[in-house]
Amino acid sequence: MSGEPIVRVRPAGLYAYAPYAYASVVQRSELIFTAGACPLDEAGATVAPGDIEVQARQAVRNLFIVLDAAGSSPERVIKTTVYVASTNRADLVKAWNAVKAMFGAADPPSTLLGVAALGYPEQLVEIEAIATRA
Repeated sequence: MSGEPIVRVRPAGLYAYAPYAYASVVQRSELIFTAGACPLDEAGATVAPGDIEVQARQAVRNLFIVLDAAGSSPERVIKTTVYVASTNRADLVKAWNAVKAMFGAADPPSTLLGVAALGYPEQLVEIEAIATRA
């Protein structure tokens, strides 16, 4: 392994064009496990009811605030799980594209799931992360 604190794994023999790394290997670090980041504003209201992309971006912004407060950053995220309250794959892709854009080059491995419902009224997206302390 390299001297980098997080090494992304993209093994030969697996689909080469997946838009994510297949795994992260962490070298000597403290781990941070976040609660699901929700698309809530500071008053606790769900933003943009019915708009998956806006909710995904808000959830990521909220996640980034938590990471910063925990001494981490988007580049130190090891893995995310993205939950979308939909059974429509097009909705999942909208959420994924918004999350991917917000993470930019950080490129953590991720799991994307369609679920029946999420906890807040009109909530369509939630994102959990595992990260390392910076």
